[in-house]
Amino acid sequence: MATIEAQTGRNGFLHKLVVNVLLIICFLFLLFPVFWVTTMAFKGHDDILTWPPKFVFKPTLENFHNITTAVRTATVGAVSTDFLKGFGNSLLVTTSALLLSLITGIPAAYALGRYRFKGKNDIAFTFLTFRFAPELLVIIPIYLIFQQIGLYDTYIGLVWVYQLITMPMVIWILMSYFEDVSVELEQASLVDGYPPLRTFWRIILPLAKPGIAAAALLAFIYAWNNFIFALILGSSKVQPVTVSALKFITAEKLRYGDIAAACVLAAIPILILAIYAQRYMVRGLSLGAVKK
Repeated sequence: MATIEAQTGRNGFLHKLVVNVLLIICFLFLLFPVFWVTTMAFKGHDDILTWPPKFVFKPTLENFHNITTAVRTATVGAVSTDFLKGFGNSLLVTTSALLLSLITGIPAAYALGRYRFKGKNDIAFTFLTFRFAPELLVIIPIYLIFQQIGLYDTYIGLVWVYQLITMPMVIWILMSYFEDVSVELEQASLVDGYPPLRTFWRIILPLAKPGIAAAALLAFIYAWNNFIFALILGSSKVQPVTVSALKFITAEKLRYGDIAAACVLAAIPILILAIYAQRYMVRGLSLGAVKK
């Protein structure tokens, strides 16, 4: 009996070891592109083009200097660039779109998650189709409409169209979250004399912080990384960082170091937001997955 238990214990240990090793290999495989781009941002042009690749090199900040200062007053090939302006445009448009989606999406998600009314499922599914529909499917009619009403190449126009990205994400994550918030808490608050609006503000909204953080982070990432809407609906005036980074690819040469440095800087806001929201992420994304 003891021999069988020992054999079972060894098999269990080997199984866990193999699973952990495979997970580490998968993690390193997925992390390698991030590592490669980050190291390339600190390499000189000669080190980037060296074969075989150099993993030990002398770091340089030349690429970051190019995209933040030197290139602002010069040209790359035949195209002038201003990376910092594109970075600022991304912050302004993405943050504004996210705030608008949270202000309008949280009450909508609460209504869809808490109340039962005719057409509820149809409305919720309509919001979901906005997220699933390919951007190329709607970009031409949106472009024509924006040209006619004067929203082409404007911050308001981009913030408006970004609602197709951020609004469905906010509503669908928070709708499931509000469905799992105890109704008894609201009822107890109403019995104590709190009006419905104050109950929502003082009781329900604080409980929804994990879901709001998860929805906000995912919506911010999708909006920040958007390319098609910004490319078609904005010119050099409002182009975000995803479009302005294209200008480092010119007929002169591919500026790999500048592109890598732009990618590293563009990832900083997402990284900061993810670090801040990580304590809410697991609970926020998992709540609503299992129904009682």
